[in-house]
Amino acid sequence: MTLPSIHEWHQNDYLISTDSAKLDVEAIHQYLTRSTWAKGIDVETVTASVQNSLNFGIYHHQSQVGFARLITDHATFAYLCDVYVLEAHQGDGLGRWLMTCIHDHPLFNRLRRIMLFTTTAPRLYEKFGYEPVNRPDYAWTITRPDIYLSDNDEN
Repeated sequence: MTLPSIHEWHQNDYLISTDSAKLDVEAIHQYLTRSTWAKGIDVETVTASVQNSLNFGIYHHQSQVGFARLITDHATFAYLCDVYVLEAHQGDGLGRWLMTCIHDHPLFNRLRRIMLFTTTAPRLYEKFGYEPVNRPDYAWTITRPDIYLSDNDEN
């Protein structure tokens, strides 16, 4: 089954779009480099990550104010990550709307497993059915939280 490549949702003066041509990679980089999960990430890595994901940009009057992406095989699995709404636009339900749009995307309902890792907004994700995986020997990971900082230190 082939899915349409671009989906868009409108609400008041905001747009959520999966159109990668609309993305402001520099704005995404600026946010991620100061985030708790990708501090120090370089723009080349952000560019590559965006090119290899299903992206959801939030726009207010053509300016990007939020973002999320699904890393996916487009068949069974997706990893939801890099979810953010700029501070100046928080408090108006944009994060909740972004999650609704992601869940409304036709691909989402075909996936067997969707994962995310977060310390910043667990209550938001619980509202959408996400559950902690805190079962012994169930989820395994290699985590390198300072990988971007150490790369920058070597240069």
